[in-house]
Amino acid sequence: MGKRSLWIGVLLMVAFVACKKTNPPPNTGVPECDEYIVKYEACINNMGAIARSAAESALKTQREAFTKAASTPEAKKALATQCKASMDAIKSTCP
Repeated sequence: MGKRSLWIGVLLMVAFVACKKTNPPPNTGVPECDEYIVKYEACINNMGAIARSAAESALKTQREAFTKAASTPEAKKALATQCKASMDAIKSTCP
């Protein structure tokens, strides 16, 4: 099994354990964005109902934007940087 396949498998396992809902596994084409989505979905599950609803809607839009934007190697590199920054930003609120 290649490194990428192993990474995707780990992300899927984390998503399965972390999310009690049946969210589709992330597949943006950018591992850093997939990791961010899994982490933020787990965080959303701990929010109150009103905040959760808004956050789920925003994350759905963000996921779609990541997938559409990841059309070229240059775009994937820029998204990887953006998703790393997003992951850092949620660390204080989503341990």
